[in-house]
Amino acid sequence: MSVKYGSNELLNTVLSGSDDFSVRLWDIRSGKQIQMFNRHTNIIRCVEYSPFVINDSIGNSNVICSGSNDNTIRFWDIRSNKNELHMMKGDDKEDNGINCLKFILLKKKENTAYDLNLCYGSRKGSIHIWG
Repeated sequence: MSVKYGSNELLNTVLSGSDDFSVRLWDIRSGKQIQMFNRHTNIIRCVEYSPFVINDSIGNSNVICSGSNDNTIRFWDIRSNKNELHMMKGDDKEDNGINCLKFILLKKKENTAYDLNLCYGSRKGSIHIWG
């Protein structure tokens, strides 16, 4: 249902979202699956590499996210398929599912700094910006 090519540290990877409710991270050099994330309860409509990086005692970890017809956006730590970092729920009346995701930089009004925001489009046509 959705495919996204990686960049930076994840240059040789592809994310996929499927109608089997799973998100998968693939190594394009070997063609093998690296990880599978499966907490969604409906079709995955969109996947995205997040600009967030977690630094802890294990090292650096990149974050991916996925949007689904279950009306949730889930953030995953790619080091472990058991680690769902965060879940955001769309408005059940206004959204009825998440169709697309995009991280965007919006300029602050008062100065030249930028804020990172998550923009998503819903199955009912509304667009939301969180940040």
